[in-house]
Amino acid sequence: MNQNHLEKFLPDLAEFREKLMAFEQKDLTVAQYKSFSGGFGSYAQRGGERHMLRLRLPGGVISKENLAFIVDACEKYQIDLIKFTTCQSIQLHNLNATDLTELIEEAWNAGMISRGGGGDFPRNVMATPLSGVRDGEPFDVQPYAKAAGQYLMNFIQAVKFPRKLKVCFSNSTENEVHATFRDLGFVANPDHTFTVYAAGGLGNNPSLGVKMAEQVEPSKILYYIKAMVDTFVAHGNYENRGRSRTRYLKDTLGVEGLQKAYQEMLVKAMEENQLDLTLEDTVITKTEDGVRVSHPRITAQKQNGLYALYYHPIAGQPTSEKLSEISKAIADMDDVELRLTPDSGVYIINLTGSEAEKLLAITEDGANSLFETSICCIGASICQVGLGNSPALLQSCIEAVRKENFANGVLPRIKISGCPSSCGAHQVGTIGFRGAMKQTPDGPKPAFAIFVGGNQKQNCEKLADMGKSITVDEIPKFLVELGKMISAENTTYDKWILENENNLMSLIEKYTA
Repeated sequence: MNQNHLEKFLPDLAEFREKLMAFEQKDLTVAQYKSFSGGFGSYAQRGGERHMLRLRLPGGVISKENLAFIVDACEKYQIDLIKFTTCQSIQLHNLNATDLTELIEEAWNAGMISRGGGGDFPRNVMATPLSGVRDGEPFDVQPYAKAAGQYLMNFIQAVKFPRKLKVCFSNSTENEVHATFRDLGFVANPDHTFTVYAAGGLGNNPSLGVKMAEQVEPSKILYYIKAMVDTFVAHGNYENRGRSRTRYLKDTLGVEGLQKAYQEMLVKAMEENQLDLTLEDTVITKTEDGVRVSHPRITAQKQNGLYALYYHPIAGQPTSEKLSEISKAIADMDDVELRLTPDSGVYIINLTGSEAEKLLAITEDGANSLFETSICCIGASICQVGLGNSPALLQSCIEAVRKENFANGVLPRIKISGCPSSCGAHQVGTIGFRGAMKQTPDGPKPAFAIFVGGNQKQNCEKLADMGKSITVDEIPKFLVELGKMISAENTTYDKWILENENNLMSLIEKYTA
């Protein structure tokens, strides 16, 4: 983190401690405390007795030093719940109030600031996880994500936003970071320029983004960010929080009106500011060791003989013991770092063949199929606004599916959110679920509404509509029956669904009746 930001934000901690103690003494309500604490990346958990801390990690990058700090903090503060988020951050859970204040200051001094990690602020800037090491990519967007993250920190104390602002950079048509439907997304082009999208987002009234500019020189990205900040502040809704995200600007201004307002702010930003960037590409000089590795969780990097290893802890919840084991293993490995993914997994990059083999053995406890890489939010047992216990549902589904020994790909990755906020990105899932309640002859029961056919890939984007609800105890049965139908045809879900959409709908009707 920029030292100037650290010096600027450290004095804020005095007020945070004051508000936290007032909340602990019941002098502040949950809502009052939440409206303040989110700006520090912290929220009280359900019940108000424990707290979470969300660390900003631009581009999802975790250095060896960052990881060592997190491991030490988990041991010092006995942190027993860690969450990889879909915004490429890490959440540390079940903290008591005294430990929280100490940990925040220690994390900031270690270079992992949480300021603006929640609340109405610019959030963690996201980037394609394998940017810089993926073969065939247009160009590395990580340096621009880092620069954007540093720049956006300048607005935390200076500007009052209507709501949060999410910015991301993508250089893959997989569109893992949802660049074409974030508040502001930069998509890398083969000619080393960006296409810029804005005013998209998931959650209530989800919406795809609007193309704002093409052929944008990378050196100019901060002007485009400044224009979005100014457009949001000038035209955003400060009166109705339910309609205050950037995607509602299309309703109030119209698409053409939004584009016009943005272009006006862009011209002004370029006239009044000096924000040109001069960034050098990251050069990886590490050499191979001659060992060749082939494994489903291993990706060969464009750097000859180097590899990226994928590790997906179930539900995106690694144990502190496993992170400690990984940290010790990579401590003496040159140039190795971690890259969190928007699917709650992590890549360990810049590994030689022998290093990759060592990490493969250490990470065997993670997902071993596409279905087991399914995504869920932290869930209602922790989150104040959650409706459904997403991790518990995912765990029960995985346990049921494992008994069937389906071939990999028979069931797709599913995405589960505990509430309409879509922290599990259920609206772009092949199959998604959202927390709900269902009326049954025996009374209301915990359930999840089903979403089918979402797609996040660039140029194929589709937001799934909400279907009927399935009770929690029936969802694992539904998935097992679906898996059996597909296995009987000796195929995968992706191929099966092309000719069997009606069969899927009939199965859903059976479980939602």
